[in-house]
Amino acid sequence: MNEIQILEKLVSYPTITPQECGIYEFIKEILPDFKIKEFHKNGVKNLFLYKEFENSQSNHHLCFAGHIDVVPAGEGWESDPFIPQIKGEYLYGRGTQDMKGGVAAFLSAVCEFKENKNVKILSILLTSDEEGEAIYGTKYVLEELQKEKLLPHFAVVAEPTSLKEFGDMIKIGRRGSINGVLRILGKQGHVAYPSKCINPLDFLAKVLHKISGFNLDEGKDGFEPSKIVITDIRGGMEVVNVTPSEVKIMFNIRNSPSTTLEDVKTYFDTLLKDIPHKLELKQSSKPFLTNKESKIALKLQEVLKQVNGFTPILSTSGGTSDARYFAEFGVEVVECGVVNDKIHSVNECVKISEVNALKDCFKTLLEKF
Repeated sequence: MNEIQILEKLVSYPTITPQECGIYEFIKEILPDFKIKEFHKNGVKNLFLYKEFENSQSNHHLCFAGHIDVVPAGEGWESDPFIPQIKGEYLYGRGTQDMKGGVAAFLSAVCEFKENKNVKILSILLTSDEEGEAIYGTKYVLEELQKEKLLPHFAVVAEPTSLKEFGDMIKIGRRGSINGVLRILGKQGHVAYPSKCINPLDFLAKVLHKISGFNLDEGKDGFEPSKIVITDIRGGMEVVNVTPSEVKIMFNIRNSPSTTLEDVKTYFDTLLKDIPHKLELKQSSKPFLTNKESKIALKLQEVLKQVNGFTPILSTSGGTSDARYFAEFGVEVVECGVVNDKIHSVNECVKISEVNALKDCFKTLLEKF
C-alpha cells in the first residue's frame, strides 16, 4: 500500500477521542516485522512498534510519533467524514490533516525503509488521546518506555506544521499554557449607599491595564512574549442596583521558557498585594525548545531543502502538541507535516501531493540520518 491508500484506510476508522476502533490492528499488519508493545490505561489505547537493526554502527533510536484520534466531525459535511473521498487534488475526511495524513506518510516511509547504519532502533509511537486530556497517551507511554530503557534519542511528530506550502515551516519548540482564575473580593451592597459597599470593580479598574494583554516577558529565541489573555469576566446578579461581592476573571498565558508558573504567581501577588483576592493557576502544558543545531533539526532542514528547493522556517508558534512530552524526557524532538489550514473544520481535507511529499521527506530522512 502507498501512503494515500494507507491514509484512506486510516480515515475510515471513526477514531473520535479516545476511541481506537481497531485501527492498530491494521497498522500492525502493514509492519509485520516490528516488535509490538501496547500500553492501555483508563480507556486510552497506545501502540509502540519498534525494530532493531543489527548492522548499525550507532546506538541512535529514532521515533516517529503521532495520534490516531480525531475531534468529532460536526454537521454540514458534503460527504461522510469517515468515508474518504478524493476530489481533484484533495482527499477529504476527518483527520486527513490532523493528523492521519502525517501518520500515513511515516508509516509508508517506514514500510519502504530497509536499513541505515546510523539508526539502531526505529520506532513508531501512536496514541488515541491527543485531542483529549492527553494524560494517558504519549506521556504515559514515555514513562513506561523509560522504565524499559527504550526511550528514543530523536523524535519526529508529524503534526501539520506547514503554513502556506508544504515544508515551509517545522516546529522546534512550543509555548506552554497556563490557565488562571482570579477572584477579586468585595462586599455586596446597595448602589445608593456606596460607602457601605466594597465594589471589587473599583479594585479591578486600577489594575486591569496591567492584566489584560500584559506581556510578562519580552520573548526570545523565536518565542513571542508571554501575554496574559483574559477570556472571561463576570460578577454581580445582572441587576442595576446591587454591587457585586466578587469579580471573577479567567485568563490564559501561552508562556515561553522565560516565564514560569512561579513567575506568574509572583507577578499577581505583587500586583494585588493591597487588594483582597484569590488566585488559582494551573500549568496544562510546559514550553520546550529543541536546539536548532540538533542533529534531527539539521537533518530535517537539509531534507526539506532537497525536496522543496528552499529551507524551512524554524518556529515555536501555535498551540500545544505531544512533542512537549518527548522534550520533558530529554528527547530531541521536532514537528513536521502537511499544511495546517483545515484542521478541525467541516470538510477537512489534505492535498494529496503534500502527503506524497511528506512521505518522500521522511524516507529520505531515514536514509540520510
